[in-house]
Amino acid sequence: MRLTQSLLNLDWREVETRVKRFIKKYVEKAGAKGIVVGLSGGIDSCTTAALSALAIGGDKVLGLTLPEQETYNMRDMEHVKLISEKFGFKTETIDITPALEEIYNSIPIFDPADKLCKGNIKARLRIIYIYYYANKLNMLVCGSSDKSETMMGYFTKWGDIAADISPIMDLFKTQVRKLADYIGIPKEIVTKPASPMLWPGQLAEEELGIKYETLDLILYGLEHFMKTEEIAEQLGLKKELVDRIKNRWLYTEHKRQGLLTLKVGYRTVGKDFRLFRDPC
Repeated sequence: MRLTQSLLNLDWREVETRVKRFIKKYVEKAGAKGIVVGLSGGIDSCTTAALSALAIGGDKVLGLTLPEQETYNMRDMEHVKLISEKFGFKTETIDITPALEEIYNSIPIFDPADKLCKGNIKARLRIIYIYYYANKLNMLVCGSSDKSETMMGYFTKWGDIAADISPIMDLFKTQVRKLADYIGIPKEIVTKPASPMLWPGQLAEEELGIKYETLDLILYGLEHFMKTEEIAEQLGLKKELVDRIKNRWLYTEHKRQGLLTLKVGYRTVGKDFRLFRDPC
C-alpha cells in the first residue's frame, strides 16, 4: 500500500452524504430537537456545525461559543460569525471567565502555573455548558474530534472528547480539511493552524511535534497494520519518529476507552455486554 496515494483518495461527495445521514438518523432515532456543537472557530468544529446544519437544517443547530479572557481571540469569533451566517445556524456566546475564576478559587491546591491541569479545567467546564444546553433544549451534543487527535490522545478526557455523537471522528485532520473545502468552508478557516485554545499561544502541531500532513500518513499506516520500518521507509522519515507516534497512540488507549472494570459477572458492561443499534 502506498500511503501518499491512499489517505486522501476518498469520494468527498459520498463522505458528505454519509456524515449527514448519520447525523440526521441519529437525531431522529433519539427523538431530539436538534444538535448542540461547541463552536471554537476552528476547522473541526466549524465543519461539524456546517454538516449538522446541512443534515437537519440550521434552525435545529446551536453553535455554542465559550470564550474566556486568557485565550480570547477576535479572529476565532469572526470565523464563528462567518460560518454560522454561511450555513444558517444559530449561535450563542457565553464568557466563561467568571465561572473559571470561581473554580480556580475554590480548589485548595490550585496551581496557576500548571497550564495542563488548568487547561483541562477549561475543557471540562466548556462541556458542562454544552451538555446543560443540550439537556435543557432536548438536543444532542455533537462532538467535533477528528481521528488524528483522537488516535494521539490529544484531547481532555471527559472534556472536549465528550459527546453523544462524533460524526467526523473517523476522518484524519487532513481528510477533514478536504471535506471542509468540498462543502464550502471558507479558506481562512480550512488553513488556520489548529489549537485547543487552553492557554495562550497553544498550537496543536507544536505540541504534537509533527505536521498533520506527516502525522496522518503515519497513523494511516499504523491503522492498516504496517510496520514502523515500512512506514518510515515510504515517507523518508526516521524510524524513531514513527515509533514515537506509535507509542503515543498505544499509551493513550485508556483515554479512548469507556469506564474500566474487572470482569466478575456473566456479561460485563463495556466489555462483552455491548448493545448496538445502527443509527443508519
